[in-house]
Amino acid sequence: MADHPITPPPELMGKWEEDWHHSKVKHIELEDYIAAQAAQWGADQELEACCEWLEHKVLLQHQHDVVPALRAARRPKPPSFKRVALLQLDTLNADLGLEGKGIDLSQIRRALEQLDD
Repeated sequence: MADHPITPPPELMGKWEEDWHHSKVKHIELEDYIAAQAAQWGADQELEACCEWLEHKVLLQHQHDVVPALRAARRPKPPSFKRVALLQLDTLNADLGLEGKGIDLSQIRRALEQLDD
C-alpha cells in the first residue's frame, strides 16, 4: 500500500477486520466493509486537514464559527429513529399493497409523526 497521508495505517485496517468479525454485519463482505471504513476514515482525515487550514486562516480574521459550521455541514447525521420508522412503514405499506393485503396504517403514521426527531 502506498505511503500516503490519507492511507489508513495497517493497524487500523487490522482493527476494522477484527471489528467486522465481531459485528453483526456479515451480510456485507469483509472487503466492502473495510473499503467503507477506509473511505470514511480518509474523508475524516481530509475534513480535519481542511478544518485545521481553515481554522488557521479564520483565526486571523477572528471568525471562530466557520470551522464548526463546516464540520457540521460536511458530516451528514444519521437519520432519526422516527425517520427510519416512517420509511419502514412506507415500505411495509407498499409491500402489503403489492400482495393485495393493504391495510390502514394511518394511525401508526400519525403516532410516528408526533414523535420528536
